[in-house]
Amino acid sequence: MTRRPGAAAILPAAAIALLAAACGTPGGSSGGSSGAGSGSTTAASGPIKIAVVDAQSGSNSDLGQFEWRGVKLAVDQANAAGGIDGRKIQLNLFDDQGDPTVGTELARKIASEGFIAMFGTAESSVTLAMAPILESEHIPNITSGQSTKLIKLGSPYLFLNGPTGLTYDSTLAKYLVQTKGYKKFALLTNNDSYGAGEDSAFTSSLKSLGITPVAAQVVPADQTNMTPALTAIRSSSPQVLFIGAEEAQSGLTVKQARSLGMTAVIAEGAPAGTPLFLSTAGTSTANGTIVSSPYLGNDIDAASKAFAAAYTAAYGTAPELHGAKAYDGAQVMIRALKACHACTGLALANAVRAVRYTGLLGAFAYTSQGVGIFSTSIGIIKNGTIAPVSS
Repeated sequence: MTRRPGAAAILPAAAIALLAAACGTPGGSSGGSSGAGSGSTTAASGPIKIAVVDAQSGSNSDLGQFEWRGVKLAVDQANAAGGIDGRKIQLNLFDDQGDPTVGTELARKIASEGFIAMFGTAESSVTLAMAPILESEHIPNITSGQSTKLIKLGSPYLFLNGPTGLTYDSTLAKYLVQTKGYKKFALLTNNDSYGAGEDSAFTSSLKSLGITPVAAQVVPADQTNMTPALTAIRSSSPQVLFIGAEEAQSGLTVKQARSLGMTAVIAEGAPAGTPLFLSTAGTSTANGTIVSSPYLGNDIDAASKAFAAAYTAAYGTAPELHGAKAYDGAQVMIRALKACHACTGLALANAVRAVRYTGLLGAFAYTSQGVGIFSTSIGIIKNGTIAPVSS
C-alpha cells in the first residue's frame, strides 16, 4: 500500500490529558451502544467517535504511548485524505492504567458515550475484562493483546492486530530446537494472563518437538527480584532460558540472570523487541537475545521504512512493534469503515472481518475467531537493535 509520510500535527501532552479525561462531540452514527446487534448503515454527519484505551500511566505506559501514536498516525493520514465519506474520525484517549478493573469501568463509559469502535488494549488481561461489555454493547475492538484466552471468548466483536502468543512461541521453539539444536530449556514466566499464556504456549510447542523443560518457575507479575527463581533454574544448567513476562520484568530477569553468571541463550516473544526491555536489561546484556516477532525493525522493507519515516516525523522518535501493530489495526478499521460507509455494531464487525490488507506485519485476513495474522519471524538483538537471523 502507499503510505503518506506527512502526518497531521501531534496532539500536545495537555490535549492528550484532556482527551483522556473527557469525551468530545458525540458521533453521528448510532448502534454501537444501542443494543442493536445488526448495527446501522444509515447516513450520518459529524465525527466518527473511536476510543483508544491503553495505559498512559504505570509500568506499561510506554506501550500505551506506542499504541496511541500508531493509531493516531493512521487516523491522521486518513482524515487528511478526506476521512470516511467526508466525515473525520475523532479519537479519544483513555488511560486504563494497565488495570482490568479500570478497563471494565472504561468499557461502560465508552458504551454510554457514543463510541462506535475501540482500539486497545496492549494488555491481554485488560482486554479480557473489557470484552464481555463491548460485546454486549456491539462495539468492535481491535486489540494488541495476544493471549489465546482472547480467541476462546468467541466474541464476534474482538479482533487481534497481530498473531496469538502460540504463533510467536511455536515459531520460536521450532527455530531453537530444529535449527539451533538446543535440547535443554528452562522457563521463567509470570502469573498474569500474558505470562500464563506464554507458559502454556511455549511448553506445548516444546512438547510437540519432543522436548520437556528441565526447569520452570512462575513469579508474581509485580515481582522485581527474580534471583531466587533464577537460582533454582541455574542448577539445571539450561542451554536456553525462555522468558514469558512483560517488558520491564523481562529486562530485569535478563539483567539478574547475567549477574548470577547464567550463560543460557535468552529467548522471548514480542516484549524482548521493545525499547523498554532494552533499557531495563541494558544494551550489552540484551545482546544475543533471540526474538520471535512479526515486526523485526524499521528498515526491513520499503513499507517499514515509509512507516518509520512518517512516525518519526510526527513524534520525533522511532517506532517499534507495538506502534506498528496499532498502525496496522487502525488501517484495518479505516478500510472497514470506508467499505460499509461508517456502519456500526455487528455490520461494522463483519466489515472488519471482510478486510483484506497487506500491512507492516503481513497480509491480514481475519478468521471467525478474530485472528488475522498467523506468522512471525526470528531475529537476534545486536547492539540494541533486532536483526533478522539470516543477516
